[in-house]
Amino acid sequence: MKKFIVERDIEGLGNMSAEEMQAITRKSNETLKKMNAEYHWVESFVTKDKMYCVHIAPDEATVREHARLGGFPVTRVEEVKSGINPTTTG
Repeated sequence: MKKFIVERDIEGLGNMSAEEMQAITRKSNETLKKMNAEYHWVESFVTKDKMYCVHIAPDEATVREHARLGGFPVTRVEEVKSGINPTTTG
């Protein structure tokens, strides 16, 4: 399984209500249940007009299929090659 960062342009996203954000969450979860693939939505980060989502999937095509089935916009999909954090200083 690979980790992907999905960038989504959604105008006004940061101003959505809690109910609207919950509806997006429900739609994503429902879509994942319908897919015949091993796929995990890890978490998403919301900014003013963008969402950055972390997904674990076998390939980019599966990530894009989730977006297509759920009706979610995809601006960009990038496979994560490695990660660093404050504990990786050596």
